[in-house]
Amino acid sequence: MKRTLLEKLGDFVLGKGFYIVLFLCVATIGISGYYLIRSATAGPDSLLEPAAANPAVTLPDGSGASRTPSAPPAQDKAPVKTPSAAPKVPSVPEPDETAAPSAQNRTPQVSQSGGQSQAQAPASAAGARPVYTWPVKGQVLRAFSVETLSYDETMGDWRTHAGVDIAAGEGFQVLCTSDGVVDAVYQDDMMGSTVVVAHPNGLMSVYSNLSSDISVAEGQEVETGTVLGTLGSSAIAESASAPHLHLEMLRDGQPVDPLDFLPEK
Repeated sequence: MKRTLLEKLGDFVLGKGFYIVLFLCVATIGISGYYLIRSATAGPDSLLEPAAANPAVTLPDGSGASRTPSAPPAQDKAPVKTPSAAPKVPSVPEPDETAAPSAQNRTPQVSQSGGQSQAQAPASAAGARPVYTWPVKGQVLRAFSVETLSYDETMGDWRTHAGVDIAAGEGFQVLCTSDGVVDAVYQDDMMGSTVVVAHPNGLMSVYSNLSSDISVAEGQEVETGTVLGTLGSSAIAESASAPHLHLEMLRDGQPVDPLDFLPEK
């Protein structure tokens, strides 16, 4: 009697088929357990990792940035850089050629006449303050007095005195009190050898009782401290006094006190 297909299948399952089914069940349980254990032990970030290509790549420049490699971009034109503003250069004012030169920078135009040098009058520097010095160092023997009378030892009477007498020995150098131009050099009948210097702003200084050894000439430019000559005894009108320099100063032709201009000793 022939056996049916179902009977044969039943015999197979009860025989060798039993072991095959058992193997498949064990394999299924093992694979399921593997994935279950992996999902339990792995962190949440691992679940987000891509399963396909294009993994993250760390650039070798140390910046720590991650990029996904892709096809090289098309070569773009180099960007045009806008030049930064050029640094400002401080402007230097042009020299004013019309301004008068200072006393230190002026160069006198000297011409020769009879062995003596003559110079044109200097232009005073705008706003420059003149510098004054004592022509000789010594005690004031007789002060400036034009409003009250003072006794004149030589003449033996009372009269005004339009200057100051400064004690100094014969042969001492007499210095110019300030910048200017020699206005006159002459021999006065009463005050002896005399030098007159014109200064800016209408001021003049007069040096009398000098020796005949004069060091400057009319028209010569002089500065503060220029040697005008040496002290002598040529002033007959003051011959009774001790050796001294008679110094007068005038502004616009009017006598003024020289001590108002000379620095304190």
